[in-house]
This record gives sequence, structure tokens and C-alpha cells, in this order.
Amino acid sequence: MHIEILVEDSSGQTLLDILVPKILGALGSPHTWRFHKYKGIGRIPANLNKTKDPRKRILLEQLPRVLRGYSKTPGIDAVLVVVDNDDRNCVDFLKELKAVASSCGRPDTLFRLAIEEMEAWYFGDYAALKAAYPRAKQREIDKYTQDSACGTWELLADAVHEGGAAALKKAGWPLPGQVKHEWARQIAPYMKIKNNVSPSFNKFCNGLSRIANITNSPEDNVNSCGR
Repeated sequence: MHIEILVEDSSGQTLLDILVPKILGALGSPHTWRFHKYKGIGRIPANLNKTKDPRKRILLEQLPRVLRGYSKTPGIDAVLVVVDNDDRNCVDFLKELKAVASSCGRPDTLFRLAIEEMEAWYFGDYAALKAAYPRAKQREIDKYTQDSACGTWELLADAVHEGGAAALKKAGWPLPGQVKHEWARQIAPYMKIKNNVSPSFNKFCNGLSRIANITNSPEDNVNSCGR
């Protein structure tokens, strides 16, 4: 099976580069996949038929064009789109995404939402987080409520980065992005697929396992968005 995977930014791809083989096995044994990283999530266009400049790498703006292309391309068995939910209502957002996929000829597209952000998945595996950052501030970690809209990446920064989120925001881009890449490279290797309390992470793992017909996947969590 070949899977096309769309992700909203390069730090997200860095994370999935490590996680996907933990679920599917080594590339080509037997499944293959290809990542497409974007430069932000953007918004679903009001006119799905209006052509967007493909050089503008904003995921949701390009999604109708990309899905229409996939609907005409042989050899693509599945499409997976992984995005942050941010402050959106996850049920309504998922409904909008599925409507786009149906309108563009790929109703089988699998959407997975990180609630609120992919950093929630790091908090979901406490052992991995502490293995990567043994000196992480427990007081800050304890402030986090799993898969909640609470400024997830900022809380993680406060826990593991010198000066916390305030220092990253003061420094400005590209430092926050660089640090998010570092978190992926440092934490993801320790993450266990079946040892994560994040509902949205388990939804991601379960969905990817299901489309690849892998039966030993984490138990599906019906209380999280994304099914």
C-alpha cells in the first residue's frame, strides 16, 4: 500500500518521520509513503474550484487542488492529512474537511487532528518526555490537561526550554520553529505507540493502522475527534 501524507509544517514532518515507521514498519516493508510538508494550515477556501498558486504552500488552501489531483492519480491507495486543531471546534472542523474530500473526489481521505497541537502527543507519553528532558520542570508539566486548548506548545516550552515560551516569543522566528524540530528529534524516538494517553494520538495511530490493515494497533478511543 502507498500512502500520501500531508502535514502542515516541517516540524510536524520531523515528528511523523519517526512515528510512522513505528506503526507501519520500515519503508517498503511492505508499505510505502511520501510526506508533503506545508508552511502553515491556513483556511479552507470558500470556492473549492478556484485555482490557488501551488507555490504558496498553505495546506488547507491547496487541499482541494491536491485531492483532485490524487483522485486522478493511479497508485495512491490512501491519503492521510494531519493538522493541528488549534482553537477550532473539532467536530465542525472535521465535518468541513470531509466535505472538501468528498467534493474533490477523495472521500476516503483520512483526517487526523492533533488536539490542540502536536505537542499534546509529547505530553501524552510522560516517560518519553522525561527521557528526552530529564530536567523538565514538573510544575509546568502538571499544569497541562491532556488534549485541551491551553497553549500546549507554550506549556511544553515552559517545561523544557530555558526561559520558556516568553524567551522563544521574544526571539521570534525562526527560533520557535527550530525548537519544535528539536522536540520532535529528542522526544519522538522514545515514544511508545501503545503507551500514550493522548486521545488524538491514539486516533492517529489507530487510523493509520486501519488503512494499512494492521490489526495490532492501539485501541480506538471513541471520545476523541477524528474518527
